Amino acid sequence: MFENLSERLGGVFDRLTKQGALSAEDVKAALREVRVALLEADVSLPVARDFVKAVEAKATGQAVTKSVTPGQQVVKIVHDALIDVLRGAEDPGALKIDNPPAPILMVGLQGSGKTTTTAKLARRLKEREKKRVLMASLDTNRPAAMEQLAILGTQIGVDTLPIVKGESAVQIARRAKQQATLGGYDVYMLDTAGRLHIDEVLMDEVQAVRDVAKPRETLLVVDGLTGQDAVNVATEFDAKVGISGVVLTRMDGDGRGGAALSMRAVTGKPIRFVGLGEKMDALETFEAERIAGRILGMGDIVALVEKAQETLEAEQAERMMKRFQKGLFNMNDLKSQLEQMLKMGGMQGIMGMMPGMGKLSRQMDEAGFDDTVLRRQIALINSMTKKERANPDLLQASRKKRIAAGAGLEVSEVNKLLKMHRQMADMMKKMGKMGKGGMLKQAMKGMMGGKGAMPDMNDPKAMEEAAKALKSGIGAGMGGGLPGGLGGMNLPGGLSGLGFGKKK
Repeated sequence: MFENLSERLGGVFDRLTKQGALSAEDVKAALREVRVALLEADVSLPVARDFVKAVEAKATGQAVTKSVTPGQQVVKIVHDALIDVLRGAEDPGALKIDNPPAPILMVGLQGSGKTTTTAKLARRLKEREKKRVLMASLDTNRPAAMEQLAILGTQIGVDTLPIVKGESAVQIARRAKQQATLGGYDVYMLDTAGRLHIDEVLMDEVQAVRDVAKPRETLLVVDGLTGQDAVNVATEFDAKVGISGVVLTRMDGDGRGGAALSMRAVTGKPIRFVGLGEKMDALETFEAERIAGRILGMGDIVALVEKAQETLEAEQAERMMKRFQKGLFNMNDLKSQLEQMLKMGGMQGIMGMMPGMGKLSRQMDEAGFDDTVLRRQIALINSMTKKERANPDLLQASRKKRIAAGAGLEVSEVNKLLKMHRQMADMMKKMGKMGKGGMLKQAMKGMMGGKGAMPDMNDPKAMEEAAKALKSGIGAGMGGGLPGGLGGMNLPGGLSGLGFGKKK
């Protein structure tokens, strides 16, 4: 979501970090470019101006220009300033849903993605925080709006308030409150009708709903692609309804991300979540440190650990580790690693979250490497017999021809896959033997929270420890904690040798 800004800032900091010493003029010139990059990313002018001032005050001091690595010091100062802009003076903490039944009011403009976001958030509360959630649609204007929420509720296994035709939004809100109290629900979510902020009738309606429900949280859902106008919308809604937080949707698009950077500074309201796709699990908490890390190309290891835990069962990981420690790595193992990579967002998704890998991810994209390569390799493995998967040494010329024909590919693709398998098998053997307890064991432990078991997803300390353990593993070139052994491979130089062909 911040790709262009990340690229621009990356270029500025590359030049800074390559210089041995920095003068005040060097820093000022770099910060001028930073300001232009922020404005191009659609960050509001006052925010960009204040940001550059804050960085300049800290970055032109003696401590920076005389330090051993002045460029790195400037990057750290920019990183800290970004966190301040994104988070504000204080951390908003968790959602206030401690007193059941806690009402959450969802408001926003037409077409911003309120109904989908309501379902995503309900799923998150149900699965991560083990809350009993009731959803109610108050949208009496849009055709099939209530039915849409009911269908989404069925998909995610969350109850929705039965539809009674002819009721007003306020009547539905009262019924939802009563049902949530009698049904023993922890949270009930009110999905209001989309409105224009100039529509006085609908604004009065949402105020009436607010007065009836007395929500613990009022979340404004804003389309991230609307840029600076998103900030104006938040200001308007806060003045008329009073909001406690913001959810930015469509942040997986090619929008420039300026709304996210300006939102907290201009409105004083925290961004609670960001929507990153259409699927029900495509909702992430907005963590200032992690977003700042992504913008500056430092990766987001915590998000990577979360993805790994969501897609990898503890028992399966334990089984894999035992096999790899014994030096066992056949085509079935390779297939499960490739499938794991796809589940975690593909090659670009994983590399975008790894420290220092953002540029590499873009280079791969430009060179034409994408996830079709992984799908082709899975197709080739599916084309093999059980015996061939368990023992790839059986694969002679005639078998290779049959496998290639079965997958609709060339024999050369089978050879690349075998070469990749050999290299990964050798790497797994080395990693299983090296060091105390084996490098692979340490990497897997890192991903599992250091104790051989999954860390608690709701415990920030446990998540941080898991992230640090995995980060140190990647830094040491282990890669065992990542599917496909990415960390230990020489990317992108070795890509062609590892079976990654170009797009056709």
